[in-house]
Amino acid sequence: MSFGRRLRALRQSVGMTIEDLSETSGVSGRAISDMERGHSRAPQERTLTALADALRLSDAERDGLVQLARSDRSESRIGRPRVCELPRGVTDFIGRAAELELLRRHGLAASTDGPMPVVVVHGQPGLGKTAFAIWSTEQLREAFPDGQFYVDLRGTDPMPMPVGEALLRLLRALGVNPRGIAKDEQERASQLRAGLRERRCLLVLDNAAHEAQVRPLLPGQGAGMVVVTSRRTLGGLEGVLRIELPPLAPRESADLLRAIVRDTSDRAAADEVAEVARLCGNLPLALRIAGTRLASRPGWTMGHLADRLSDADRRLANLTAGDLGVGPAFVLSYAQLSVPAQAMFRRLAHVPGVDFGAPIAAVLSQNDLYDAEDQLDELVDLGLLQPEGVDRYRFHDLIRLFAADRLRTEEAADARAATERRMVDWLLETAITAGRWFEPGFGAPPDNWRGLISLDTAEQAQDWLRVEGDNWLAALRLANAAGEHQRVVDVAEAMHWYSDRTVHWGHWPEVFGLSRAAAARLPDRGQEITHINYYAWAVHTCERRYEESAALAMDAYRLAEGLGDTMKQANALQYAGDAWKAVGDFGRALWAFRRARDQADAAGSDDVYVHAGVRVGAALFGLGRFDEALDEFRAVLREVDKRPIAPASALAARATARLWAARTLADAQRWPEALDEATRALPLATEYAPRAIGHVHMTLGRARAALGATDEARDHLTRAVKLLEHIAADERMITFAKSELAALDG
Repeated sequence: MSFGRRLRALRQSVGMTIEDLSETSGVSGRAISDMERGHSRAPQERTLTALADALRLSDAERDGLVQLARSDRSESRIGRPRVCELPRGVTDFIGRAAELELLRRHGLAASTDGPMPVVVVHGQPGLGKTAFAIWSTEQLREAFPDGQFYVDLRGTDPMPMPVGEALLRLLRALGVNPRGIAKDEQERASQLRAGLRERRCLLVLDNAAHEAQVRPLLPGQGAGMVVVTSRRTLGGLEGVLRIELPPLAPRESADLLRAIVRDTSDRAAADEVAEVARLCGNLPLALRIAGTRLASRPGWTMGHLADRLSDADRRLANLTAGDLGVGPAFVLSYAQLSVPAQAMFRRLAHVPGVDFGAPIAAVLSQNDLYDAEDQLDELVDLGLLQPEGVDRYRFHDLIRLFAADRLRTEEAADARAATERRMVDWLLETAITAGRWFEPGFGAPPDNWRGLISLDTAEQAQDWLRVEGDNWLAALRLANAAGEHQRVVDVAEAMHWYSDRTVHWGHWPEVFGLSRAAAARLPDRGQEITHINYYAWAVHTCERRYEESAALAMDAYRLAEGLGDTMKQANALQYAGDAWKAVGDFGRALWAFRRARDQADAAGSDDVYVHAGVRVGAALFGLGRFDEALDEFRAVLREVDKRPIAPASALAARATARLWAARTLADAQRWPEALDEATRALPLATEYAPRAIGHVHMTLGRARAALGATDEARDHLTRAVKLLEHIAADERMITFAKSELAALDG
């Protein structure tokens, strides 16, 4: 006798209806009916116990019913062909420890009276989502004794599996008699929920296409678990745990490569393994293919494989083994994109930087910003782009290569050139407009500015120049390579005042080196002098090549002398004086600054006049002539108020004059005056040059310490050390700040 027939006989022998047994046992009437008719497998142990207790069975009757249940389960597992069996998993699974633990905890928290846990594992192609799901299922086998079932929903196929077909397979896997399976899709979904309610099963719904395909397959209440994998985030599903798989860590990638290669691992030096892993983008599919290729070629070494993969144009072709390939995996996602999103995807290969914002995508695709954002979301949803922060995006390295391949294949050379030209023009035009915010003669964009980004404030301009720095710099290189010399000079000119605020960026020597070379190819010698000076500043300030900086500035000075241009002579002398001051040649610096001030005055340049005055005071400070230095700084503050100086230039002069005055008073040990002057300098430094804030805090700390306010001194000096290290200030200055801080503790 089968379990179902025996259960019916026992129920009828005590005069119970199915409804009576359901009410007494707590097992649903639908489940009892399915068991008795043989439409579902025998129940798990706790359901069986509830039924036996409700029927008040004797020990012998209980044991007999248990044996029949076990026999039925065994027959269903062995005697009949199974459907929805788990596929063969990998034996060398590595990494994902945090994700596995998150999934395990979520699954084990399931209870019969709550909603069944659902985990969506998502991410870009090639991350090993299926391998992860199968591995996690095998690790949880004991926790789900009523079965583990797998359905490939074929979400990347042109025609994904219909929902009705998936429901049919799962119901058959649960032991429901095919004749009892409903024809209607909604009825089938109801049957699935009823069949899973009393079982502790684990379902793997692999390669889901979209939410509508998955939603009818999800159970209601129950102690089982569902793991869904998809290239999409399936954001429309509610009440699910989402686990996004990233590429493997470099160490995990190396371990996976060695595990796959096995007996040839002695051929692989650590640096060669790391290089192959890097070229594979730490993508499990690529790593598995690369390792398999090496393992099947005894004559190869890991270094040989790295050499083959180093050719970016051939890398995707080399990451193919048998019927496995990285490129074909990407093709499946690409084919699912709308036509406009496909065009955007391949044109994003033009982006030179690591990441980018939606405006660049809009320029490349010739869409408005809102359409561009929608298409970017489509790319993210299919795993072809990775979101970076709130509004930035980036490619995985191998997907970038695939996008470039699609671009070369699907768009003509002249169309590609026009697209790149459009991007370069927009980046450089926007960079010039943003950079001019900080020039005394410009400021806010003109009223006719119609860029794709908002540049209503200096902060917005600075933010854009910072986050798109890699992209506009690369556009500048492209313009330089194309021989657009005046464009290169114009961009660098717009960056002159902005560069003072962002010395730590590190690329100013390249920017002004390009503009210096470009200006030399143009007929305007005055322009060439200006950009030699800018390059001298960058060499001095960013790279601390002081002697070279001074030599460059004096070359510019002699060219200006030949032209009879006193203003450009004054500028060159300031740059030369800055370099001499940096190496401690204060006498030579004092000569240069005083001469620069006189020439600026003669040329009628009030801006340069006051800034040269600050430098004169700084040179006197270096010579230890503190009273004379203070006189100079105070004179600058008076002249700023008297002369018609641009607001930005006036702010810079006030900030630097007060900063130097505070430092001079501190070295002269005039502590109350130093404290007052530094307090006045702090808001000016914050507004003009954040990189100077650390210097102000150091002076405030020294003054507070000398005046006995130890706690306040410690706070200022701690901030000073942190800020000076952040901007990579002169090591001597950082060491001095640290020594002052240490002195507070004796």
